[in-house]
Amino acid sequence: MDLKYGASREKPREDAAMQRFRSHRVGQFIHWGLYSLPAGRWEGKDVEFAAEFLPRVAKIPQQRWEALAKDFTLADFDAERWADTAVALGARYMTITTKHHDGFCLWPSAHTDFHMGNTPSGRDVLGELVAAYEARGIDVNFYYSVLDWRHSDWRFTLEDDADSLAFARYLDFAMKQLEELAERYPSVKGFWFDGTWDESVKANGWWTWEVERMLKERIPGVVVNSRLRADDFGARHVDSNGALMGDYESGYERRLPEPWDHGVAERDWEACMTIPQASWGYHQGPWAQATLKHPWDVVDMIAHCTSLGGNFLLNFGPRGDGSMAPAEVEIATKVGEWLSVNGEAIYGCGFAEGWDYPGWGYFTRSATGDVYAVVTRAPVSGRIRLQLPAGMALAGVRLLGSGEHPFKRLADSLFEMVIAGDASTGPLVFALETSALARPSSEKEPNPDVLD
Repeated sequence: MDLKYGASREKPREDAAMQRFRSHRVGQFIHWGLYSLPAGRWEGKDVEFAAEFLPRVAKIPQQRWEALAKDFTLADFDAERWADTAVALGARYMTITTKHHDGFCLWPSAHTDFHMGNTPSGRDVLGELVAAYEARGIDVNFYYSVLDWRHSDWRFTLEDDADSLAFARYLDFAMKQLEELAERYPSVKGFWFDGTWDESVKANGWWTWEVERMLKERIPGVVVNSRLRADDFGARHVDSNGALMGDYESGYERRLPEPWDHGVAERDWEACMTIPQASWGYHQGPWAQATLKHPWDVVDMIAHCTSLGGNFLLNFGPRGDGSMAPAEVEIATKVGEWLSVNGEAIYGCGFAEGWDYPGWGYFTRSATGDVYAVVTRAPVSGRIRLQLPAGMALAGVRLLGSGEHPFKRLADSLFEMVIAGDASTGPLVFALETSALARPSSEKEPNPDVLD
């Protein structure tokens, strides 16, 4: 069907900026704002819900919530230390919340009084972070919530003309803020939109189209996620013709596609994941602290995403004083140590076409065709079987961080390896050298149920 505001292209972008984003594979997400101060606790009671939703879940009066700004002193905030955490993780890009659903801005915006400029320090947090991360060669992306609980013109639904007029004013406000971000921080590499699921936004697909167009005009090469977009009929992420809107699919939030779903690899995508089970902002309560992921869980997710051609964005929730939570720094360091040895199977790699999901881990392939076996679920037998694509043989195996590794052939394209690793160093990764099968077996393995 004819659409004015559907997908802007039929095939994935292949320009240098998009190829760079695609090759990063590992990113650091940061949720930080006023919600980091109460950290999931209000009036002495822990609220077992995402910390950034505290003002709504705990029904906190707006005046009391805004009063938190006077306590947002940034007493222990250091952009350099945050950037060092990203380096320790092995992240190649970072996405930071410029404004979350409560409307508070981490930059001194000219279009609202609810921003960092009106806190005790008056610092431009975004400016400091952009400088620190870019100095380390890490690309910076901006998260922006279209949803704004504080703004008087925000509407969840449009019931009448008055709602439509108010929401038109709100969309103008949001556009001006986005123009402001693009002008103040022109080196930003991408925009990650959120809070676009309400009927009010879906009824204004034209605005989402204009936002994407504006950003790409002002920042050539900028990458925009699919969450921004709605088409003429309110379809989100994917338009009414089934085509992806934006530059990559960003519907995978705290979940991953099935590892055997090869169809996912047909377009660019990204998954974002919390370190505790269900909070993006820092949550001090035992509800969140008892559910922190293990570093090897994170490694498994990174390999999972890479094997299907996706990026993995791991979230951090710094504390209210600006310091990184020690447990999250520890996890980042452990994951980064693994990537320092095994990163060649992740960075710049993607879907290994023709290689079926093996169950014990994942296959990835580099841009030059090298195939890797990432063993995240080692069988108790201590052996794994490698089923290669038909007509292909295994010519050599190299254990990353070590050296040549033995293997044996079981059938035409079926091979087996004995594996033994130190659990403290995480999942093993093998680089596989392949060749054409020299002489396929002329005899089939006997199976009485199928013999003539």
